[in-house]
Amino acid sequence: MDKTIPKSDKDYSIYFQPPSLKEAKKRGKEDVSVHYEAGIADDMKTIGVGKRYLIRTYGCQMNEHDTEVMKGMLEDMGYEPTEDKLDADIILLNTCAIRENAEDKVFGELGHLKTLKQERPGLILGVCGCMSQEESVVNRIMQKHAFVDIIFGTHNIHRLPALLKEAYYGKEMVVEVWSKEGDIIENLPKKREGMKAWVNIMYGCDKFCTYCIVPYTRGKERSRRPEDVLAEIRDLARKGFQEITLLGQNVNAYGKDFTDLTYTFGDLMDDVRKIDIPRIRFTTSHPRDFDDRLIEVLAKKGNLVEHIHLPVQSGSTEVLKRMSRKYSREHYLQLVAKIKQAIPDVMLTTDIIVGFPGETDEQFEETLSLVREVRYDSAFTFIYSPRDGTPAAGMEDNVPEDVKKERLKRLNDLMTVIARERNELLRGEIVEVLVEGESKTNPDVLSGRTRTNKLVHFYGSKELSGRFVHVKVTEPQTWLLKGELVQAQPARVV
Repeated sequence: MDKTIPKSDKDYSIYFQPPSLKEAKKRGKEDVSVHYEAGIADDMKTIGVGKRYLIRTYGCQMNEHDTEVMKGMLEDMGYEPTEDKLDADIILLNTCAIRENAEDKVFGELGHLKTLKQERPGLILGVCGCMSQEESVVNRIMQKHAFVDIIFGTHNIHRLPALLKEAYYGKEMVVEVWSKEGDIIENLPKKREGMKAWVNIMYGCDKFCTYCIVPYTRGKERSRRPEDVLAEIRDLARKGFQEITLLGQNVNAYGKDFTDLTYTFGDLMDDVRKIDIPRIRFTTSHPRDFDDRLIEVLAKKGNLVEHIHLPVQSGSTEVLKRMSRKYSREHYLQLVAKIKQAIPDVMLTTDIIVGFPGETDEQFEETLSLVREVRYDSAFTFIYSPRDGTPAAGMEDNVPEDVKKERLKRLNDLMTVIARERNELLRGEIVEVLVEGESKTNPDVLSGRTRTNKLVHFYGSKELSGRFVHVKVTEPQTWLLKGELVQAQPARVV
């Protein structure tokens, strides 16, 4: 269906609701309503029959989960998936706003898709996700990429069928980005693949770390009702999923927005622990909200795994203060000590930013000393780069780029040594592995993960995919374990 591509100098104000970081920062007192979606509207149930879709996903697990929802809606409308953009009738780019290079990748991809759109005017191109929540991004797309058909944000994914209808039958670019977060929408279809599933337990973040755009793009913290979360997990158990990861920008804040009941993340984990799913994970946690109740529940283990991702960001209290992390180095180390005392075999991973504005050599050394003390199994490490609209973007970025790179190298070198030493402790041990399939580098080798999320490679039959096996660690390496198959557990009967 051909469409008129709007000119970049057109007045779009009557066609869309532009995002506003200023509005997105406001945290209203209004209640969040829960809506139970009835399904795809009758006039959209067959609109995709004979057509194919492609979604490119950038960023975190939350984006991956949003993509699962969009896939579910598209397939309920009759569309079929494809990995070939030349074969696609709809291409959606589900974007990330955390780092500038993620933004560059999306605009690079749009440049490649322009020619395809010119050759096939009926192709629907859409940009969604966190980048769409930024005024500067929406303005840039409208001015320089006017061939894009749809722009929508993180709060109105459930509106995809209606937006597609508008794009098909209208003549203008469809832009619908809500600066204020929407309500919670339940019962949206999801297309999940494999033996692992993500389950959103809450949306948004109220921490406002000075470097982070997420509280603006994802909105205020709002928790799903416990009964809805538990019902979804029980359904996944019935369907035979082997591992569930509970998702939230700050899962530890779960339940703090409830006004009619007292029910915390620790309470939720205690209830999830009783559901027949072999493994339960969660991400991401904030040290500020990691309470004693949660530690007590995690120490019960069972299907609650011994891996905790606990972002520290910096080992310096002064830098943490400038980051508005709302905890000190001492508080963080006390929390780590509590966790290790309750769960002696816990594996900790983290996020660390180097070169934050004002970070001195001494403050960076404090980060290195904290890493040595905690002894993380792995870490996601980043050079600081400013994001427009965040408070840190207004700070003087006074750490030279070569200094940032040198600090990152020193941090990564230290992490490499510690990670290798941590893995060496597992030499000769027998570990439980959930087999995910063939290794990406060798089709003759199987790949899977331990309860503590360590990657394991071993030789075995491809029929073991999706099953639990026991593997003896024979060759620990820095970022993976090589081993020998000892025993395969019987396939789980569903």
